[in-house]
Amino acid sequence: MPELDSGATAWILTSAALVLLMTPGLALFYGGMTRSKSVLNMMMMSFGAIGLVSLLWVFYGYSIAFGDDIGGITGDLSAAGLRGMLESGTEGGIPDLLFAGFQLMFAVITVALISGAIADRAKFGPWLLFSGLWATLVYFPVAHWVWGGGWIMELGVLDFAGGTAVHINAGAAALALALVLGKRVGWPKDKFKPHNLPMVLLGAGLLWFGWFGFNAGSAGAANGTAAISLINTQVATAAAVLGWIVVEWLRDGKPTTLGAASGAVAGLVGITPACAFLEPLGAIALGVIAGAVCALAVGLKYKLKYDDSLDVVAVHMIGGIIGSLLIGFLAIEVLAGEGNDGLLYGGGIDLLGLQTVGVLAVLVYSFVVAYLIGFAIEKTIGFRVSADAEVEGIDNAEHAESAYEFSSTGGGGGGAFAAAGIAPSAAPKPEPTEPVSEKVAG
Repeated sequence: MPELDSGATAWILTSAALVLLMTPGLALFYGGMTRSKSVLNMMMMSFGAIGLVSLLWVFYGYSIAFGDDIGGITGDLSAAGLRGMLESGTEGGIPDLLFAGFQLMFAVITVALISGAIADRAKFGPWLLFSGLWATLVYFPVAHWVWGGGWIMELGVLDFAGGTAVHINAGAAALALALVLGKRVGWPKDKFKPHNLPMVLLGAGLLWFGWFGFNAGSAGAANGTAAISLINTQVATAAAVLGWIVVEWLRDGKPTTLGAASGAVAGLVGITPACAFLEPLGAIALGVIAGAVCALAVGLKYKLKYDDSLDVVAVHMIGGIIGSLLIGFLAIEVLAGEGNDGLLYGGGIDLLGLQTVGVLAVLVYSFVVAYLIGFAIEKTIGFRVSADAEVEGIDNAEHAESAYEFSSTGGGGGGAFAAAGIAPSAAPKPEPTEPVSEKVAG
């Protein structure tokens, strides 16, 4: 077995944990943006993705994504069940199992990202079915195309940490599901305001924190590539926050906390494919563009009349496209490899052309397959909850719980109390009181 690099191993162990933290962070980010009566269902979609995709990755997902190449399309099943990896190490000096675990976290959050587009109206069981099928038919093969030796990688398309494989992939699927499930009851006439903006900011903060593992961890070692990825991730995200809120300021007269949080995520998305290929000034330019364009892209759903509940398309699909294409303008050869200078650094159009091919291939494939899966589920077992359940509260309809308990007894009769066979005690009857005057001092 190759000698292991303890420093690289420690860094990738840490990075894997950081990337896992992003999915609960996403649950908080998405959950805060929904209505209070659907926050639990929204968060359960993320936690359900953690449970399901983790197992599928071990069973066959890793092998499809990173097994021996078959025709540039998929890996073989030689590593199904992660067999044969217990005593092996990688060229980078980290255990194969650790690399598999790190990539597992990417698979989890990519599936979870899709859920924001169908907030307030999706059944949990069909969501899990969709997640398993989409991961199997789309994410695992696309990860192979981009990182596992598949045709996109061999073509020379640059995607350091997931602009195509993660964000465009999830964003295209989100658009497909939004079209399959249709508009929420009352949209767009009714205003679906976030019920908890501090929760949104907390979720965005956890995403920002975890994203350093996402991007800098993709270097595979504690080295200079990780360092440039880290600083570029920070400054691009900071610039995107300002880019988004300036657009809000000019358009609406006020900068908002929701805009700042959304701008941060847009910047994180945009820099993901490019973080190891740009100098910091290029990363700042990318961040400003991603923040401003994604802020403007939110309005597309009103013009085109598709109900993307939490703007997954505007932030992840558009942000991923921006980051992937700007590599063709802003990459520098010393970081991106020989012959990979962007247009603004004296390079030709070839790199931009390759980036465009990668973007279009993943976008079209993910959209078509996601639409077919979602349509089949909707027409068979049903994907969308009833209108009554949507209006009264999807949390209660799907999970027999509510996020906020306002009854006098607390606890309620459902959830863990019912499972344990504990009935809530009756509230004591209030003592009779003498009527009092409505007049008060002052």
